[in-house]
Amino acid sequence: MSRAQIVELLRAGGTDRGIERETGVPKRQVRKIRIEQGIAPHKPGNPLAGQSLEDAFWRRVQPTDDGHLLWPHYKPGRPCLIKWRNSNRSAHKIAFGIAHDREPVGRVRTGCGIPGCVHPRHVDDQAMRNQYVSIFGRTP
Repeated sequence: MSRAQIVELLRAGGTDRGIERETGVPKRQVRKIRIEQGIAPHKPGNPLAGQSLEDAFWRRVQPTDDGHLLWPHYKPGRPCLIKWRNSNRSAHKIAFGIAHDREPVGRVRTGCGIPGCVHPRHVDDQAMRNQYVSIFGRTP
């Protein structure tokens, strides 16, 4: 098993022990590679450990046949959150950052009208809604 393959398994969220079982590479060697690569250790119950925030976002969203990305377990009136590195992050803000490469102004909302949709091209911030009102006179 090559070092690159072990790094790939670690980045996919594999545990030191799980990679040892799968590959036969001793756990201490897997741990050494993980530390050298700066990959966070896998925590039981946390399949997102060692991933970037964007990777965690893409792993959670559920695509629909009509082009939307739904947040799992969405409930009306409750924020779409992802726990990442011991803090809760807004899925809508993550999506906005992916699409617009800037911090949002004000609250980020779904702009397509589909509850729970967090598609990066389907969310807007207050500045975008204000611009819409200035052009068309009111929000849809």
